Amino acid sequence: MAEQWSGLETLSGIPGSVGASPIQNIGAYGADVSQTVARVETLDRSTGRRRSFAAADCGFGYRTSRFKAEQDRYLILSVTFQLRLGSLSAPVGYAELARELGVELGQRVPAADVREAVLRLRRRKGMVLADDDPDTWSAGSFFTNPVLAAERAAALPPAAPRYPQPDGRVKTSAAWLIEHSGFGKGYGVGEATLSTKHTLALTNRGRATAADLLRLAAEVRSGVESTFGITLVPEPLLVSCKL
Repeated sequence: MAEQWSGLETLSGIPGSVGASPIQNIGAYGADVSQTVARVETLDRSTGRRRSFAAADCGFGYRTSRFKAEQDRYLILSVTFQLRLGSLSAPVGYAELARELGVELGQRVPAADVREAVLRLRRRKGMVLADDDPDTWSAGSFFTNPVLAAERAAALPPAAPRYPQPDGRVKTSAAWLIEHSGFGKGYGVGEATLSTKHTLALTNRGRATAADLLRLAAEVRSGVESTFGITLVPEPLLVSCKL
């Protein structure tokens, strides 16, 4: 912000590293990292050689990329971003963020103001890491928002959120599905529970194990599938290893 570059302001507060950002195509509040990535440098494990990808070759989609689809192949070495020079943000494209800023959708405002508004929203949801708040001890949203065929989305209850997509499909809210399948904020036993602020975050409140968190995730996933017939997809990559 101090250098008058904009383009990443809506991603403020997302946990993770620069190298992980193109793998997940991280995003929030109407934007994702694919909009600013210019090039990704990788090590191709299958050949042992460096390989460079322009943004158009990264296979970016909703919370995915070619690096996620081939998760054992590419090691991210560096990411080059192309940012806009100027103090104003991109047009605000997310209703909740527009309300927080007190502006209309599509309006541009100082990027620094967008960053602060995003951090306020994320803190209220327990999505900005804080040592004294167990609700923030998570990997962020654990499940992606389902993107459904239009006829499948039409079969959801009338109150279910619906966000039309450019390809004709409809995105709905994983958090809404979770809450309306009987899993309220704070659900869980022991130290692996849903956040008390946001049902999409699975928190480790002290000494929970990975197995504890995965059991909770499986219970939530099964409950949503039983209630709505929709299978939630985990957002974090699950990696097994042998010691």
